[in-house]
Amino acid sequence: MNTIQVLKRLATYPTFNVNTVSNIIEKDIPYTRLYLNRLKQRKNVHQLQRNVYTVQDDPLIIASRISWPSYISLWAALRYHNLTEQLPHTITVITTQTKSRKEISLPNTRFIFEHIRPLWFFGFTKITISDFEVFMAEPEKTLIDALLLKRISASEIYSILQNHLKDLSAERLVEYILKTQNQALAKRFGWMLSSLSCQNAVKLEKMTYRTVIPLDYSRPCKGKKDNHWGVIINIGDIK
Repeated sequence: MNTIQVLKRLATYPTFNVNTVSNIIEKDIPYTRLYLNRLKQRKNVHQLQRNVYTVQDDPLIIASRISWPSYISLWAALRYHNLTEQLPHTITVITTQTKSRKEISLPNTRFIFEHIRPLWFFGFTKITISDFEVFMAEPEKTLIDALLLKRISASEIYSILQNHLKDLSAERLVEYILKTQNQALAKRFGWMLSSLSCQNAVKLEKMTYRTVIPLDYSRPCKGKKDNHWGVIINIGDIK
């Protein structure tokens, strides 16, 4: 079997390991490692981490297959769901795997791995890209992940809600917020949803507490205080 045939076979996998290649070329593991090293040097394959390789060009196909279990979220998921026009060069992978690498770089793409507690590992679905199964955060969970991990500002999340609330399931969003059991998250989303006249926001009131927090954790803690939700409204222009 020549190299072109081998690469065609490998292209049927999102990622693969030494054993996969060994079975294809019908050689032992020591020989296969040398063979794979030659393919790497020729840039026919990319090594993602120890014993994980790919020949795929679409980073979304690769992302949720590097660490297990995992799913794609944040900006890449927002773009997939058409909630932003930004074209991210970084793909955030959410995982419960504590030993996962923090970052992997490929040409034109960077994978960032964010560890979350098992309680928060939900709200993703299986999609298909070029006949490959990919695990992607649902749009509502993507917004929640952004605030839970504090990787996207509350101001940007509020802007997305303003422009796309009609495209989202407010019921699912509130259900997922309650499921996280995170009170600060409930306060922030509670204010945002109620300010947009979303009736589901009332379900979050039971999670509020007396301590006042900034609505946007990335901006100065200056602005009008909302005593009902216990937040300082520091999004938009700060007076």
